Amino acid sequence: MTDPDFSASGPVGPLGPAAGSGSPVRLDGPWTHRDVAANGARFHIAELGEGPLVLLLHGFPQFWWTWRHQLTALADAGYRAVAMDLRGVGGSDRTPRGYDPANLALDVTGVIRSLGEPDAALVGHDMGGYLAWTAAVMRPKLIRRLVVSSMPHPRRWRSSMLSDFAQSRAGSHVWGFQRPWVPERQLVADDAALVARLIRDWSGPRTPDFPDDLTTDVYRRAMCIPSTAHCSIEPYRWMVRSLARPDGVQFNRRMKRPVRVPTLHLHGSLDPAIRTRSSAGSGEYVEAPYRWRLFDGLGHFPHEEDPVGFSAELINWLKDPEPDR
Repeated sequence: MTDPDFSASGPVGPLGPAAGSGSPVRLDGPWTHRDVAANGARFHIAELGEGPLVLLLHGFPQFWWTWRHQLTALADAGYRAVAMDLRGVGGSDRTPRGYDPANLALDVTGVIRSLGEPDAALVGHDMGGYLAWTAAVMRPKLIRRLVVSSMPHPRRWRSSMLSDFAQSRAGSHVWGFQRPWVPERQLVADDAALVARLIRDWSGPRTPDFPDDLTTDVYRRAMCIPSTAHCSIEPYRWMVRSLARPDGVQFNRRMKRPVRVPTLHLHGSLDPAIRTRSSAGSGEYVEAPYRWRLFDGLGHFPHEEDPVGFSAELINWLKDPEPDR
């Protein structure tokens, strides 16, 4: 397969020019694209359906499009599904500062308010899951229910990265991100070939058809938007560099507050980036119904590796009036 051509006129590859006047992120589909203002910045969203709000937060190295399957499934199930691009990624603003988790969580809760909703079911994957945990602690009245995939509670993440050698090795990319400039250059080299390699390496063996070249081309295009690589890495730099700083210590102490909304925690049993035992145990920080679901044979991207199974689990839990502990 021929690599896409990231030309001056816009990315062109096997998928053809991306929708939205050559934009690599405003991809066509049944959803609607628009921008909303929140927390001093502008955020791109894709939305579909009517009903209670479900806000979807992507992880690294992806953008809103990672939720394309869940957008349609949630809309069909009677929800207003909204997938947002996090600060610095996709179609959202790339600001010079503001990539600490507390501020990024305020982006999320600000989008909920900007959408005119009293609250939302918050669904986050990877970094989006880290922010979902944070938002549920910081603004619990705005979070109706919490769903986290492929990410432990922030305090569990911290302790695992510092005390579990196997997790520290699995998360070696996070340590590598601490170098100046080099990670950004590596991410965009050869038309962001590293993005495709990371997604392939982190996927599980149960679904050999994911990811295909067309899917990874989309993520490569999005990463090659100027400044995206730098902005994608900044939250991870904060997470490590703040470990011994007052702001990091304060954040870790703040996250001792229990999550008091019903929580669904999803994880692939063969996730090579976040080990199962690192995520398991996050329920100790939840003082509400908590459900742990392990997807056998899946890796770091269960919502894309098995979109039907993931969406069914998500929707059934959202519709359950009394989710179990």
